[in-house]
Amino acid sequence: MATVDVEQAASIILPASPPLESPPHNLVEALSVSEDLQQSEPPPSQDSIYDSESRTDIREEEDVIRTGITTAEQENDGRLSQQSTVGDENSIERPPSSTRDEDKPDDATLVESHEGVSVEPVTDRSSAVESVNCTLHEERTVSIHPHESPPPSTPSTDSYTNGHNKTQSNTTTASVGNSAASGSKAHQRSLTISKGHTVSTVLITSALETIATSKEARRSAPLRDSVKRALDMVHAGEGGDRPREIFEPLRLACETRNEKLMVTSLDCISKLISYSFFVEATPASAEGLPSPPPSPGLGPRNSMSAASQTNIPPISLVDLVVHTITSCHTETTPETVSLQIVKALLALVLSSTILVHQSSLLKTVRTVYNVFLLSTDPVNQMVAQGGLTQMVHHVFTRCKIEESHPTPSESPSRRSSRGLDDDNFPHRPLSAASMPQTPPFLSSSLSQETGRAVEIINGTQVATPSLENGSVIENPVSPPASIEGPGTAPFSPPPGDTAFATNGTSHPGMSSTLSLDALHVEPTPHNGAQPSRGHQLTINDLFIKDAFLVFRALCKLTMKPVNTESERDLKSHAMRSKLLSLHLVLTILNSHMALFVAPSSTIYSSSSHEATPFVQAVNQYLCLSLSRNAVSSVSQVFELSVEIFWRVISGMRTKLKKEIEVLLHEIFIPILEMKTSTLKQKATILGMLQRLAQDPQALVEIYLNYDCDSQAADNIYEHLMNTISKIGITSSTVQPKNQDPTSPGLPPTHKPQHGTALPPSLSTTALSVPGSMDISTLGLSDFQLRRQGLECLVTVLRSLVAWGTTARETVVDSAADARANSRAQEESRHDATTPNPSLDRLSIGAEVARQPTPDNADDPSRFESAKQKKTTLLEGIKKFNSKPKRGIDFFVENGFIASRTPQDVARFLLNTDGLNKAMIGEYLGEGNEENIATMHAFVDILDLRNLTFVDALRTFLQTFRLPGESQKVERFMEKFAERYFTINSQTPFATAGAAFVLAYSTIMLNTDAHNPQVKNRMTKAGFVKNNAGINDGADLPEEFLSALYDDIVANEIRMRDEVGAVVATPGTGLANALANVGRDLQREAYLMQSSGMANKTEALFRTMIKTQRRGSRTNDQFYSASHGVHVRPMFEAAWMPLLAGLSGPLQDTDDSEIIELCLDGFKSAIHIACFFDLELERNAFVTTLAKFTFLNNLGEMKSKNMEAIKTLLDVALNEGNYLKASWHEVLTCVSQLEHMQLISSGVELSDSGRKGRPRALPTEELANESRSTHITVAADMIFSLSHYLSGTAIVDFVHALCDVSWDEIQSSGMSPRPRLFSLQKLVEISYYNMNRIRLEWLSLWEILGQHFNQVCCHSNPNVGFFALDSLRQLAMRFLEKEELPHFTFQKDFLKPFEYTMIHNANPDVRDMVLQCLQQMIQARVQNMRSGWRTLFGILSAASKVLTERIVNSAFEIVTRVNRDHFPAIARHGSFADLTVCVTDFCKVSKYQKISLLAIGMLRGIIPVMLECPDCSSDPQNPVDDPMIKFWFPVLFGFYDIIMNAEDLEVRRLALDSLFTTLKTYGSDYPVEFWDTVCQELLFPIFAVLKSSQDLSRWNSQEDMSVWLQTTMIQALRDLIDLYTYHFAILERTLDGLLDLLCVCICQENDTLGRIGTSCLQQLIENNVKKMSPARWERIATTFVKLFRMTTPHQLFDESLRVDIEGSPSDFVDTNGGQTMLPAPLSPSNDQAKPGAQLSLGDRRRIFKQIIVKCVLQLLLIETLNDLLRNDLVYTTIPPEHLLKLMGVLDHSYQFARSFNEDKELRMALWKVGFMKHLPNLLKQESSSASTLVHVLLRMYFDPRPDHQAARPQIAERLLPLELGVLQDYNRLQLDTQAKNIAAWTPVVAEILQGFCRFDDKAFMRWLPAAYPLATDLLSREVPDEIREGLRDYFMRVGYAQGIIERT
Repeated sequence: MATVDVEQAASIILPASPPLESPPHNLVEALSVSEDLQQSEPPPSQDSIYDSESRTDIREEEDVIRTGITTAEQENDGRLSQQSTVGDENSIERPPSSTRDEDKPDDATLVESHEGVSVEPVTDRSSAVESVNCTLHEERTVSIHPHESPPPSTPSTDSYTNGHNKTQSNTTTASVGNSAASGSKAHQRSLTISKGHTVSTVLITSALETIATSKEARRSAPLRDSVKRALDMVHAGEGGDRPREIFEPLRLACETRNEKLMVTSLDCISKLISYSFFVEATPASAEGLPSPPPSPGLGPRNSMSAASQTNIPPISLVDLVVHTITSCHTETTPETVSLQIVKALLALVLSSTILVHQSSLLKTVRTVYNVFLLSTDPVNQMVAQGGLTQMVHHVFTRCKIEESHPTPSESPSRRSSRGLDDDNFPHRPLSAASMPQTPPFLSSSLSQETGRAVEIINGTQVATPSLENGSVIENPVSPPASIEGPGTAPFSPPPGDTAFATNGTSHPGMSSTLSLDALHVEPTPHNGAQPSRGHQLTINDLFIKDAFLVFRALCKLTMKPVNTESERDLKSHAMRSKLLSLHLVLTILNSHMALFVAPSSTIYSSSSHEATPFVQAVNQYLCLSLSRNAVSSVSQVFELSVEIFWRVISGMRTKLKKEIEVLLHEIFIPILEMKTSTLKQKATILGMLQRLAQDPQALVEIYLNYDCDSQAADNIYEHLMNTISKIGITSSTVQPKNQDPTSPGLPPTHKPQHGTALPPSLSTTALSVPGSMDISTLGLSDFQLRRQGLECLVTVLRSLVAWGTTARETVVDSAADARANSRAQEESRHDATTPNPSLDRLSIGAEVARQPTPDNADDPSRFESAKQKKTTLLEGIKKFNSKPKRGIDFFVENGFIASRTPQDVARFLLNTDGLNKAMIGEYLGEGNEENIATMHAFVDILDLRNLTFVDALRTFLQTFRLPGESQKVERFMEKFAERYFTINSQTPFATAGAAFVLAYSTIMLNTDAHNPQVKNRMTKAGFVKNNAGINDGADLPEEFLSALYDDIVANEIRMRDEVGAVVATPGTGLANALANVGRDLQREAYLMQSSGMANKTEALFRTMIKTQRRGSRTNDQFYSASHGVHVRPMFEAAWMPLLAGLSGPLQDTDDSEIIELCLDGFKSAIHIACFFDLELERNAFVTTLAKFTFLNNLGEMKSKNMEAIKTLLDVALNEGNYLKASWHEVLTCVSQLEHMQLISSGVELSDSGRKGRPRALPTEELANESRSTHITVAADMIFSLSHYLSGTAIVDFVHALCDVSWDEIQSSGMSPRPRLFSLQKLVEISYYNMNRIRLEWLSLWEILGQHFNQVCCHSNPNVGFFALDSLRQLAMRFLEKEELPHFTFQKDFLKPFEYTMIHNANPDVRDMVLQCLQQMIQARVQNMRSGWRTLFGILSAASKVLTERIVNSAFEIVTRVNRDHFPAIARHGSFADLTVCVTDFCKVSKYQKISLLAIGMLRGIIPVMLECPDCSSDPQNPVDDPMIKFWFPVLFGFYDIIMNAEDLEVRRLALDSLFTTLKTYGSDYPVEFWDTVCQELLFPIFAVLKSSQDLSRWNSQEDMSVWLQTTMIQALRDLIDLYTYHFAILERTLDGLLDLLCVCICQENDTLGRIGTSCLQQLIENNVKKMSPARWERIATTFVKLFRMTTPHQLFDESLRVDIEGSPSDFVDTNGGQTMLPAPLSPSNDQAKPGAQLSLGDRRRIFKQIIVKCVLQLLLIETLNDLLRNDLVYTTIPPEHLLKLMGVLDHSYQFARSFNEDKELRMALWKVGFMKHLPNLLKQESSSASTLVHVLLRMYFDPRPDHQAARPQIAERLLPLELGVLQDYNRLQLDTQAKNIAAWTPVVAEILQGFCRFDDKAFMRWLPAAYPLATDLLSREVPDEIREGLRDYFMRVGYAQGIIERT
């Protein structure tokens, strides 16, 4: 068992009390419990946190205390000399100095530090100090070596410790190796005591003899007799088993109040305690009585003698010893006695065999506490403080933490470091026989006291039953506990309640004890379920309850109010008591946090047998202590409170979630934001927050449990970040000074009296405990505070980095290791006197196992959803607080209110924090039906049961702010009265109306009494009079109204939020200035504000406790953090204040340390933003940091800006993979840095943006710094290490560098020395990254290539030259790498050269491109693969340049490449590119010589290709067709020239070359390739005829006309010739050719039609022998199609004959001029829509097409006539196809005949301007008839069988035609139709000849029809040829009719 180093404790002793000449103010009265309670009890108010139940219980407790605290009779001076109880809080309010919780070195050092003190054994204090040290040493020996034998060698036997048996041997090591007894020699004899132990008789006899020889012994018979009896027993070797009789003279000696006797007795008692002398067996007479024993009463001095004369059984010896020792101390006790008291009590408490519990323990602690407070001797104070600290430490250390229930998630390291291995106090059940007994008549008081203690623990302040009918209930019934589970916690008793007296005092002769029933209950499960009654309390349970009682007492002491005078005097008892108690609380929390949070730490109720977790039992006292002391204006109190709160956060946050929220939100954050709080206070809180920030897990859990909890009133984390940021950026010019104004919270500094300064322990450092923060140097100035805020922000960022950007397992493991190491170091550190700074950085939570929450796993998505929900809720609250109706709508839409029913809305308004009470009142007070219903539901929810009228009204008006309109007030009061009257039966009201009137009247009274504008206030009589007769005609009781009036006047009804007083601002003017002289206005304002804060906080705690009593702690679940992803939303929520907090100081200060802090914060923030890919946040921080470099304003640059540059470079190096778009800012700064270096070096750079403005230069120091190794190397590493960037990061990097490079170049304008730094760096990183995988490199070069395209075409040639040279170097390097087949890396890489050649018009730049190509070909031609393609693309682009030298140079390169490297070109798949390149040179129009040479080169490629083995088919790669791969590009080149070359001669040569090549090599082409040639090369030549879309290739219509008249016509003829040449091969494509000829014929230009018909005729005639019947059919079909398309059906369209404005003379000009343009005819069947009105232009267009069709029809007739008169054609074509052709001719004839016969139609057309003369189709009619007649006659007389078989069909078509022609001819008029007669004459002659050739049968058949017609011819003048025909006809008639015989 560890003990506390008394010397160390004493070395930091608290200030000494004033000397006896100036005793403590009203000390005796302070010791009076009644007065104390009256003074400390706050006046009742509406905001008091104690209800009437609590106050009742307090009064009963006071009664108990009054009967048991008197310690002595009144002294001779008439003053009541009372023993100062711990309940006397006026004298117990100062915490001790810092003590360490580790094991301490030997306490003998205490003597060494006071060598000057004499060693008088009895009276000298040094002896006492030495005795204390001996005792401490003995205690340590017993604790650490429990199994060693004591110096008096006795067998180890079981002993009883205060009645409690031990399950293992307890040995009392009693080697008192000191000189405490005056020169006593070694023991000659020993006395055997209980259980075989021995003690030296010298210890006893020397003291008894001293007593026996004293005057007091001679005066007092009881003393004399008892001394004699004891001496006789000792001399007789007896008394060892009768310790009471030995102790009796010592006790009586103490009661004599003789200093010497008291010192002697106490010294002897302390030594006997060390030898376990007072261990006594359980008296037989006490069996079966309650246990443990009661404390003896504090009655008269001879109380024991009096007691012995009665039948009262003796109380326990231990309690008697405690009572005796503590009774020795009064306010007048000599210092030597006080020292011995401390020594004895310390030995008693630290004894391992004599255990002191509960009331005796509290009395012991109280006495030592009072010794410290009342003693004026520094040594006594030192010893008392050290002893008190050690006692408290021992009480907590002996509590063992069970390890039997480790949580599944708890690591072994946590479990091992959590508990305290206390083998001295093993767990064992306590039986009745093992407990000291209590007299029967005391049981009532005992159970009352004990029950009260546990009831307070459990939060049920139930009053003991009062006297009824004059009888006293001796055994009050214990009330049922209210504990529902581990989540509940009780509430505090009043602050005026005595601290130690709750269980520390009792009636005379009594001791507070657990009842026997409480010792027989089952162990309580850790979930707080009620244990069964079979549980056996262990001794450890008593130890834990002892610890609770001590801690509760200390907390109560800290809550004792201190008046203003005491606050200003740190040496006052009140302040020393408060500081000591606070310090002890801090020490306990610091050293024994494991006990507070351990699941096994449980307190059992003596009445209900229920268990309360330790932390729940103490949390109310601890939190109330904090709420009252954390607002103190005394810096020492405030600092200790903050330290305590830090221990609560770090170690108990999992248990006190809601309490921490309240304290932060209501006290600590407001103090941090208040203008009236002192710098020291803010610095202290900031220090605490900084330590919180150092624990990443705690920081994250603050966010998870408060910011992500919709039940939390505030976003604590976000609020803290905003507040700290504001502190860090508060604008102030204050710099650190040597002297700063004193803190307004401290009293003015006066010179100390008597020439002595305040003890050094006044400093905060002296009060520190391990892990505490030294704030003595903080808060001295605004500057320092801002710096502290900055440090806090940076610490937050560091923790976020540590938690979020590292592996979670690493964090957990390192934390566990740190805890284990911390525990091991503390246990092994005995001699250490300074804390380990590394351990100070650990949170206290690292020393205590945090309670896991396995049922609530850390699910980031859930927290994200919760955060979003809370954000939405806060948005709704904001809306509601602005416009309530909109807010309600918002809440319903988002599901926060389940429905719009009044109950749901009312419940939400009542239970939702943050809603403005005034807005709630406004909403509920509205007069519409919905709002009234909601208001009624709202009031119905309130629980006004069993409340007084005023309390109910206060409760009602706390839920909303009453509106000002009287109608609204009336509605509220009416509903309130109805509700109150309904649920409360015991009221003075007869009707609800009476309650309504009184409620309204009370509201008016409240306003009248407390409104400062009311001058004449209402009196009580007036109030009573106003309310007369309102109770259904009767009066309410006057005492009721009077009490109500007094309550309202004394305590205004106001909102709880308004409890804080309004800060009064000092007025202006001389009078106010004089009035404020000597006043600390800031402190006064702070006190007013802080009082309200404390009251409000206590009120919140009251509400919280009431809620916890009902067992509703479901929302208090604490979530432990385990995921690093939580950092993302945390940073998103706080990045703006973080950025502001970092950038403000960075901008305002030049302090190097602050600059370093800011920049470190920037690093961390950027790291987080990059890690989580937060684009907005990353850009904000990087951009801000870049602006702080001041590289764009060199004249104002400072050293801090240089540091910013270094930081930015470091960020680039460390975060490069995640900077993305932020690379632009970084690289811009690098560029500007290089610019600065050049400028500072004296290099003149042109800067187009700064013309006319002088450039400010940086200082020489900064210039040198910019060239420092750090900056230079870091800047260079950004580029040289770029190959380590990820694949995506390098793309962002290059993109940004390209942008910066372009900005540099643009800023240089046309300077001869442009800025090319970044461009050069681009070249470098291209070198560095060239070995990346191809996919990454392609992404890079896509960006780099575009940039080089841009740069190489810059208007400044110097830029272009540099870029091209850089590109050439890169290309040389890149071409060193081998490229596999079918890849195109080289092609893509060289593209910028091609782009430059095309887009840069500078001939010099273009020439440099060719030079670069020439060098690459010479140096890297062996590695050229896909690069050939781009190379030829560059040369092709060069061929289009108008500069002759460029074209010539390029053609030379092409010639050389073709000559020298043709096989390589063909092998690597660039043959086609070569042909395209040569083709482009062929199309050069400006330089015909080059074109002709190029076409010769193209023709020459063919034989070279045929000879090259690489151009043959590759058997390994059959996919590549050599025809397509090699032949097609050459042929296409010719085609391209034909179509696009401007030079006629070049086109002619190309045309000739194409068809010559096809003729020469075509026989070897596969048929499929011929199809490709026809479809892709030959037919597309004539595509222009099909559509006008291809007309864009000609510059003008004249060019196209020339091309059509020359090239195309020749191409068509060559095509016909080619078909004739390769007809067998091309026959399959004949259909395509015929379609092509159709298109050529059907043109509006008749020239094209003539050429088409000519080519068609030539095709048929040339290949007539090769035609198959199928081909003849296709030809016949073609003619049918042509005749159909050229038939002018529109001639019969009536719409064309309608008169349109315009002269009839505007006839259509059919002469198309000299221009030949392709214009395909529209379909012949196009008809205008009925009723459609044609314009004149449309009709002219139609007329023109009609004429063209007539011409084309005639051409077709002539062509068909020519073909069919060709004997070879006629004899070849099958008769059926001939008949098909005759059919179209017949249709043409009939169409023309119909038109010619319709004279009216012809006249109409002429009239509308169709032609100059009357239109007719005479030639078409006659030509078609002539051809028909000729062909049909020839077919009719054809002897071939096929023709003979078709004769009937022929005759059917022929004879009607002939007869019709003859009839028409006979109707012709010779005088007017001579032209017609001339046209028809040959036809008629041939008809007559045909008739003559018929055979007789046929002739005779048609003779009747033909003969009349022939006869009619005789009546006309006919030409000779007709006449001859007639002669022959009539001769045949003669022969047929037998008129003439044939000769």
